[in-house]
Amino acid sequence: MSATNDPDSILVVGAGPTGLVTACTLLQHGVACRVVDRRRGPASEPKALILWSGALEILRRIGVDGALLDRGLPMSGATYWSRGRPVGGVRFGALAGTAFPQPVCVPQSVTESVLYERLLQLGGQVEWNTEAVDVRVVTAAGSTAAEVTLGSQRAYAPQDATPRWLIGADGVHSRVREAAGIAFEGTSYARDFLLGDGEYDGELPQGEVQYHLTPHGVLVVVPLPGGGHRIFFDRAPGPSTEPPSEQDLQRLIDQRGPAGWQLRRTWWRSTFRVHTKVARTFRHGSVFVAGDAAHCHSPAGGQGLNTGVQDGYDLAWKLAAVTHGADPRLLDSYEAERRPAALRAMRNSDRQTQMWMLRGGPRRVLRDLVLSAATRSGALDRRLVPELAQIDPHLEASPAVPGALGAAAGAPSGAGGPQAGRRLPDAAWLPVSGTHSRSAHDFLASGRHTLLVLGGTGPGSTDTELAAQARELVEHTPQRGETDVVLLVEKRRADALPGGERPYAVAIDVDQKLTRWASDGPRVVYVRPDGVTAAWSDGSGLPALVEKVLGSRAQAIPDSREGSPLT
Repeated sequence: MSATNDPDSILVVGAGPTGLVTACTLLQHGVACRVVDRRRGPASEPKALILWSGALEILRRIGVDGALLDRGLPMSGATYWSRGRPVGGVRFGALAGTAFPQPVCVPQSVTESVLYERLLQLGGQVEWNTEAVDVRVVTAAGSTAAEVTLGSQRAYAPQDATPRWLIGADGVHSRVREAAGIAFEGTSYARDFLLGDGEYDGELPQGEVQYHLTPHGVLVVVPLPGGGHRIFFDRAPGPSTEPPSEQDLQRLIDQRGPAGWQLRRTWWRSTFRVHTKVARTFRHGSVFVAGDAAHCHSPAGGQGLNTGVQDGYDLAWKLAAVTHGADPRLLDSYEAERRPAALRAMRNSDRQTQMWMLRGGPRRVLRDLVLSAATRSGALDRRLVPELAQIDPHLEASPAVPGALGAAAGAPSGAGGPQAGRRLPDAAWLPVSGTHSRSAHDFLASGRHTLLVLGGTGPGSTDTELAAQARELVEHTPQRGETDVVLLVEKRRADALPGGERPYAVAIDVDQKLTRWASDGPRVVYVRPDGVTAAWSDGSGLPALVEKVLGSRAQAIPDSREGSPLT
């Protein structure tokens, strides 16, 4: 799809994973943007490693999941060791309702290179060696505008840019965030972290993460795709942030690891200080912050990159919708949805880090007992894995999920009915026409707006008329090129469907997981590009639903067809 707006109207500062996801999503929705980065090209350092289910679902919508899985290493679980023996663990791979039931180890350098290749395929580009040397946020007459001076090694003089929207995806030391006057609140751990990626001799884990919790500190071991391991440690802060030597790493292995582990060689070593901070607000007028510019985390659980990927996608599809003509108030939901998600991820990684740092005494004994009990009962799997996966957002309070509309407003949807702000459950489909998808999630992987028409089970159902009129209404919306309509029916009703050309897709709900929501008549459910159920209505409320979520003036469109649910 060709981009339809002035690329200078949206400026993305930073081409790490968050900025690249933002740009790719905008382009997929037909919205051009400009991307700049002070670096010479995509990252060469591996940095973050783990991609969890929620981020992988986003990356699937961008079309890069296959390339990442091909170059990644699936993780089967994590084990906690104390006093030289395993005291607990979690197993990955049991998450239901997702195409990605387990996390995958993919170095950040690979993730960035794959996303950059996808950006180029979509017709985008990154202006490397280009820095936002000055950012000014000006407020006048109740509105906020950004003025950016870009400095490039390829240009003789700085360039001035005045984008309609400015996105700061420029990391922990974000110049965009600072210029917007957004406070970055939180603390830093009084520990340094040292890591080394390389080859090690000994019986190191394959396919799982190990945490060795010792009185001297933690030793974390992560197997890498293609061979080798990452080993990292915490220690008291030192005067230097120089990378550790291989001798330093071996001394820590000897002190904290199992006997016989021997470093052979490393290809990347680093020392860093961990912060746990979050921006007080994610938006100031026309300026947004995302990824590390909005929040930074302990590396525990691999939450930082994953949270940033979801930030970028959420912001981008909403900016695209507003660019196409949707209500600008949709952008108010970005902070309402993403800041709580960042706080949850921070709390999760902080709990794990604090657990690592217990040195001795009764609290360490208690920690080991709790880990053992939670592992035996399965509680650790049930609670920890979904939190880390970030797979099912709780967006009930978001202004972008209105819930029941029209005649359905104020009436419960029934037990097991749609839940506003929750991810649409997966359901097996049999495609009839207009789609080859075999399930709801397969269909939603396109990342488009979707109106799901659930065929009623009662006699005289008007589901086919409703689906046709939903398609007609969509054609009058600003999102018409970005919206699909699907009629989903029970198998026993499929034979009664009229033939011929249809302006909508048709599929059979194999297990009636979704059509059961329409037990009292056809229902239309709006599913956002991120797979979240946002609104629903019966036939009489369809115009209100389409206007509310897709920005049409549907109620003003005459419909003279006799017996129409719109009349």
